[in-house]
Amino acid sequence: MEDEGKNRGKDRIRNEGQKRTGRIVVKHIILIFSALALLGSCGRVKEKAKETINKSGETVGKSATEFIEGVSEGIDKALQCELSLSKSLMDKGLKTGKFTIENTDEGRNNQLTIYLIFDKDFKTPVTAKAFDKNGLEVGRAKIDIEGKTDEAGYFDFVFDKRTYIEAKSKIVLE
Repeated sequence: MEDEGKNRGKDRIRNEGQKRTGRIVVKHIILIFSALALLGSCGRVKEKAKETINKSGETVGKSATEFIEGVSEGIDKALQCELSLSKSLMDKGLKTGKFTIENTDEGRNNQLTIYLIFDKDFKTPVTAKAFDKNGLEVGRAKIDIEGKTDEAGYFDFVFDKRTYIEAKSKIVLE
């Protein structure tokens, strides 16, 4: 009988140990599933945060681009040169399109590139005169221009390398 009591005591200790081990295992399983659930939800939260940041960045980028374009347009308008054709060239069927002031290899802002449109056959030397913002002449360039009715093209007037066509200058084609 004593052996039975000892065995029961051992069984009870063994059962309690198994119960504790079982509870620990259950706790670990619950902990693992909780961690997996958190990681899964963190992934969703992370993805949602990433989407929100991307959308915010896109909005900021569009706003910044619009701001920069607005500033650029304002500067272009404020610094734009004025171009005009003499009456005699207009009577001969010449019209102007877009023009730019560019650098040459030897000078700065000393080349006028202009798109000319021909309403009539045209073959005439043309002089471009550049005036600064105060109306003082700063340079002249002359080229032979030729075009047929309904043609158009770009032409370059290259001024002396010391000529600098500044902002708000006036250019007259004669």
